Amino acid sequence: MNLKLRNPLAVFDLETTGTNIVKDRIVEISVVKIMVDGEKKIKTLRINPTIPIPLESSLIHGIYDEDIKDAPTFKQVAKEIAEFMKGADLAGFNVMRFDIPVLVEEFLRAGINFDISNRKVVDAQRIFHMMEPRTLTAAYKFYCKKDLEDAHSAEADTMATFEVLDAQVKHYEGATIKDKDGKEYQPIHNDVEVLHKLTLSNAVDFANRMVYNNDGVAVFNFGKYKNQSVLEVLKKDPAYYDWIQNNDFPLNTKQKLTEIKLSMFNNR
Repeated sequence: MNLKLRNPLAVFDLETTGTNIVKDRIVEISVVKIMVDGEKKIKTLRINPTIPIPLESSLIHGIYDEDIKDAPTFKQVAKEIAEFMKGADLAGFNVMRFDIPVLVEEFLRAGINFDISNRKVVDAQRIFHMMEPRTLTAAYKFYCKKDLEDAHSAEADTMATFEVLDAQVKHYEGATIKDKDGKEYQPIHNDVEVLHKLTLSNAVDFANRMVYNNDGVAVFNFGKYKNQSVLEVLKKDPAYYDWIQNNDFPLNTKQKLTEIKLSMFNNR
């Protein structure tokens, strides 16, 4: 193993009913927990999403309603999954834009606050797209010199993601790229904290409804107040908070907005 770990690393992948973070549900989750000594622990669960799986989704991941009719709901296994991932940093392929937001939503619906603020998060896709913009199948072929069999099964994709990430560390060690200002810097270093910073986005919430601007200020990233300070908007238009809370926004977005609102009172 090339990766040097300070904490266990939970590499995970989800298969879902679709791509809507708010409305769609998990039908399969696979987590490969890489221990500091290199030991691998795998947990793969089929989940009853409690809603029908669209045919177009089933054709991608091969899971149909009949396959999961007797499977547990996410709420029934939420504590088991949270305990398995406890104390581990997180990694995946496109994990920041999709898998983590969906997982956090499912945990919140189950009454569990899956806090990632103290975890490092590494997205192998973001590293790959910076260096070799393609898909997981192509990444696996490029870095691991193997064909990805059973693509879109959660466990196969999860194991492939770990192998890709492990190979990326070796492949790009010491490489340099240029930032937007033309300054060269070393993008890859065999340290999960460095990889976390490299793949971290400027999003306040996982749905990117709020982002941090260049000054580190949380601003809205949509609608009539786009690019305006969230705090300032809440001060001048308090009803905007209620509008978001009462409409079809992700629970994580509402949670982060509430945290920002509460900070107004804490800073007084």
